[in-house]
Amino acid sequence: VQLVESGGALVQAGGSLRLSCTASGRTSNSFTMAWFRQAPGKEREFVSGINWSAGTTNYLDYEDSVKGRFTISRDNAKDTVYLQMNFLKSEDTAFYYCAADPAALYAALRRPSEYEYWGQGTQVTVSS
Repeated sequence: VQLVESGGALVQAGGSLRLSCTASGRTSNSFTMAWFRQAPGKEREFVSGINWSAGTTNYLDYEDSVKGRFTISRDNAKDTVYLQMNFLKSEDTAFYYCAADPAALYAALRRPSEYEYWGQGTQVTVSS
């Protein structure tokens, strides 16, 4: 499975960006997908995740600092997950990574170790 992120850019505080993560290879609509970010000198942190459950329900999770500003979604027909980021702040500046796993549990959605596949990342820089 290969993950390719796009959409990172330099944007002013208060602006918006939409990140995309397209999966290829032996993917499945049932994969759990997530976004993590890593700022210089800091550990990789969870941003948002989307977990497919039996049936059609997608469970969503957001880190507290992005709730109400970021929205995760997926287009199964395109094997793509999006992260819509609004009202961006300087503290959102980081390298953003997409992650995927065929068996990640909702309870462990926020753990980087839960994910088998990672993209190369895309840089988001928010100027104040």
